[in-house]
Order: sequence, then structure tokens, then C-alpha cells
Amino acid sequence: MKQQIVLALAASLTASSALAGGMSEPVPEPDPVVIDPVDPAPAWTGFYAGGSLGYADATESTVYFADQLDGLTYGVHAGYDRDFGSAVLGGELELSGFDIEASADGVPFKIDSVLRAKLRAGYDAGNWLPYLTAGAARLTTSGLGYDSDTGSFYGVGVDYRLGNDMRVGAEVLDHQFDDFASSGDDFDVTTVSARVSFEF
Repeated sequence: MKQQIVLALAASLTASSALAGGMSEPVPEPDPVVIDPVDPAPAWTGFYAGGSLGYADATESTVYFADQLDGLTYGVHAGYDRDFGSAVLGGELELSGFDIEASADGVPFKIDSVLRAKLRAGYDAGNWLPYLTAGAARLTTSGLGYDSDTGSFYGVGVDYRLGNDMRVGAEVLDHQFDDFASSGDDFDVTTVSARVSFEF
């Protein structure tokens, strides 16, 4: 009888030990590490289009105009930029209308528009994009027998990104048209413009 009691106690202790081992407390999991997302630096790669408003001042070499050749400009543009990290290269087409009228010996003269094909080279400074630009320009006039002719231009500009798809900027360009329309007259046109563009 004593032997049976001893065996029963041993069996009970073995079962209790097994249950205790199976019910050990779980190992706590470490708290997750939360990393705040970092906004990526703005990338200037992509297409854009917009409009501009500005001022132009023109000088010529031979014809005497009774009025100063200056006035408002307005235009539209579209282009593409490629961001290579720090350097940004791109191209753009821009058409600007001119509100410039004058006369020579009573004959009216008007600068109508300029069409530009631009190359742009800039620096990615985050939300800022300063750049140099140069290319070909076609100036169209009316009066005095003039029509249109192609010259060159160069200048500087800057864009600033307001949001993910909008940028504002400013640009200063100097245009040169030598022997314009075979007239023997040289034109130098400086423009200053404010620009708004939308990226897509």
C-alpha cells in the first residue's frame, strides 16, 4: 500500500513539473522601431508647360524711330528637364507676343512676336533651379517692309517649386538679330519676364 502511495506521489510530481514547463511565461517581443519617413529631394525630371508676362526693350542700329521700342510681352512655353543629380539639362519652346509699336518718318512699325528654341543647363538646389539658357530665336515684325528673321539669344533664369506640380520663375534674355531681314538694320532685344509653369 505504501508503495502505491509513493508511486502516485511521484507520478503527480512528474505531471506537475511537465505542466509547469509547458506553461512558462512567453518571451516578450521587442517594441517595433518607427522610422519617420524622409521626403525625397525634389527631382526636376519631367515635362512642364505654362505662361509668362514681362517687358522688352529693343534697340536698332540704323533706322530712327520717333518712339522708344519698348513694351509688354506675354507668352506660352513648354519643355522637358532631366535631373542628373546636381545638374539639370533640358529644352524648351517658347512663343512670346510683343506690345511694341513705333514709327519712322510716319511709317508704322511693330514688333509682333519672337519664337525661341531653348537649351537649358541648371543646378538642382532642392526647390530652387538656377539655370543658363541659349538658343535660336525668330523675330517677326510688321511695317517698314520688314518681315521675320532668325537670330540668337542667351540669358539666365531661375525656377522655384511651389508644390509637387507647380513652379514659378523669372528670366532675363538678350536677343541679337544682325542684318535683320536683309535690311542692313541690327536689332538687340532684351526681355525680362515672370513665369508660371505646371509639371505633368
